[in-house]
Amino acid sequence: MSKPTLTFACGLYDRVLPLYTGDVRPTGFDLNFLAINNPREIFDRMGGSQEFDASEFSSSEFIAGLSAGTTPFVALPFFPSRVFRHSMIAINKRSGIKSPKDLEGKRVGVPLYTQTAAIFIRGMLQHDHGVDLSKIHWVQGALNHVGTHGNPSAPPLLKPIDIEVAPGGRSLSELIDKGEIDAIAATNLPASMKRNPDVVRLFPNYREIERDYFKRTGIFPIMHLVTMRRDTHEKYPFAASSLYEALKQSRQRAFGLLRETGALRYMLPWMTADLDEIDDVFGGDPWPDGIDANRKTLQALVTYMHEQHMIAKPIPIEDIFVKTYESH
Repeated sequence: MSKPTLTFACGLYDRVLPLYTGDVRPTGFDLNFLAINNPREIFDRMGGSQEFDASEFSSSEFIAGLSAGTTPFVALPFFPSRVFRHSMIAINKRSGIKSPKDLEGKRVGVPLYTQTAAIFIRGMLQHDHGVDLSKIHWVQGALNHVGTHGNPSAPPLLKPIDIEVAPGGRSLSELIDKGEIDAIAATNLPASMKRNPDVVRLFPNYREIERDYFKRTGIFPIMHLVTMRRDTHEKYPFAASSLYEALKQSRQRAFGLLRETGALRYMLPWMTADLDEIDDVFGGDPWPDGIDANRKTLQALVTYMHEQHMIAKPIPIEDIFVKTYESH
């Protein structure tokens, strides 16, 4: 009897590359790995039409759907994308913003209010810097192009929030360049920063701040997890376990290759120093999978989503992931 073939859509990150090349293979099925390097495209195709058997997926979008009882997916505790976000808050100096508290009363652009990056940024601003989020007027729109940022399938907010659609469909980059918004909290920096000296980072020494943030909180923000269609999981009950084990092996192999510094694998001139810093700050492994090693970060995300009116009540972390997975 031939093995089934399951599709898996994911960005071609170093941690999944061995799975893409076939150096690591799941057991029990053949994997059709679709390398798509635009996360929003994956989320929209998976969330909108369940186009893949499994995929990288927005952590917040999945948790919101799970809380609302509307998600057609189950989740695996493997995290393809994690990013500290202090570096991605841009301000226009002419707005008078000098510290996070100065964001109160200002117009702040965000690609999607419900996106995971924005949730972690708001949570950090509130809990670490005492920012009253209710005093911010949010302007939602695409960062560097005209229009909207994708077509998310997240449920509606449980409480009205002061959110305005970017006027005229203009990009957030143009709006901050013209001084029509005061700041941007996003997954990248506005293109206008390259030509407008007034558009700068809120935290210019972000690496130092992010390092301190992790040491104090244990939070390394998780952007994406892995989901599998529930009907696929029910048809092939072994597949979630098999895919998860293959993803873990792939990450471990990639991390081992990263440490072979006789010839640098990536175009990072000081990668050896970066690895020393990883050992110092993260105890050697900055990208763990499983529940227990990520509990503080996952708990922060759930807390922030509840506080920001995206879920009715906090969800126990174990309930987020498919039950065959214990803590690893």
